[in-house]
Amino acid sequence: MTTIAAFGLTDVGKVREANEDQFFVGTLHKALEVEQTSLEAREAFDHFTRTDARVLLVADGVGGVAGGRRASQTAVHTLATYIGQTAGCYYDFDVEQEDEFLSRLERALERAHTAVRSLGHRGTGPATTVTLAIVIGARAYIAHVGDSRAYHFRGGRLRQFTRDQTMGDFLIGEGVLTDEQARAGGLHNVLASAIGGPEMSPTIGLLDLAAGDALLLCSDGLTKHVSDEAIAAVLAADNTPEQVCRTLVAAALAGGGSDNVTVVVARAR
Repeated sequence: MTTIAAFGLTDVGKVREANEDQFFVGTLHKALEVEQTSLEAREAFDHFTRTDARVLLVADGVGGVAGGRRASQTAVHTLATYIGQTAGCYYDFDVEQEDEFLSRLERALERAHTAVRSLGHRGTGPATTVTLAIVIGARAYIAHVGDSRAYHFRGGRLRQFTRDQTMGDFLIGEGVLTDEQARAGGLHNVLASAIGGPEMSPTIGLLDLAAGDALLLCSDGLTKHVSDEAIAAVLAADNTPEQVCRTLVAAALAGGGSDNVTVVVARAR
């Protein structure tokens, strides 16, 4: 049976006055535990005794110190509350039920988007990125809006699972600009999609985890200062999630700490 250990850490960095990042690490438990029964077919209750689900979330607020912090707080609180209220849908792996689960993930993001939009005035206001992972057994469902990232680590190789939703990445994908041109124009720092923003275009994917794999969620405060190669080296050391988080945050601060930095790491055993 696959077990998941997880840990999260955030730091204001060396430049910003306040931390607009938020993270969440939680567990969804079963509502029914069978202690005793006279029924012979006890396996009929296996549906209620599967491995608990882990919930991992990183949000990076934009819109100024107060606005960005409120946006990320509102998004995390809304998502965690909605997921907790609809926990029952997260424990059925039948294909038909999985489709319903993915639909509920989209609705959770839409609810967070509406909540953050309500903080603004006449269509203008703060916004936030969101990268959310729900791990059930060995399967991870990942929902993403903005430029916070999810990485998958396996066998010494690190793969960026999400694609940054920035104007730079969009225009590069359309063949309009090169990466060098987008960087020169600062377009990699302009969100094309955000919770609470004018556009919100979530992507949802899934992957199966094997023993030894790691899942990393982070704000761009990490990736601005720590390369993918350096992240992979830390994960390859097979440290605990807490050790990985502390090492990566320290590396981001040592590299300049120009932004808030948040890291959530989960390891499969």
